[in-house]
Amino acid sequence: MATQRQLRVNNLLKHEIADIVMRELEDPDLGFVTITGVEVSVDLRHAKVFVSVLGDDAAKRRSMRVMIRARHFVRNHLRDRLDLRHIPELTFRLDDTAEKAQHIEELLRHVAEESSDPDAIDEQ
Repeated sequence: MATQRQLRVNNLLKHEIADIVMRELEDPDLGFVTITGVEVSVDLRHAKVFVSVLGDDAAKRRSMRVMIRARHFVRNHLRDRLDLRHIPELTFRLDDTAEKAQHIEELLRHVAEESSDPDAIDEQ
């Protein structure tokens, strides 16, 4: 379970990284990305940054390559913006939670449609 300090640093990093990506990163391969979350380690020296990318698999790969290449750039900007003893090492991870949720919704919708079909065979 995360401490209060970890939670505060998570939120601070999420906000600042999102702002840096939106305002400072200028790469034509960077698609529509959203920083969905940050998890810092207990010692605050490492942070997993979760990124959601809108688009197909190729767009996701391109955007994640940009994010990985830009990790030092982002970290240096964080150093300028934040008053933290240590700026964490950043690791970017693709967050596919939204896609998984959409897939589950589609499955549930399909099941609901089948169960409401009067012509469906009752297998009980």
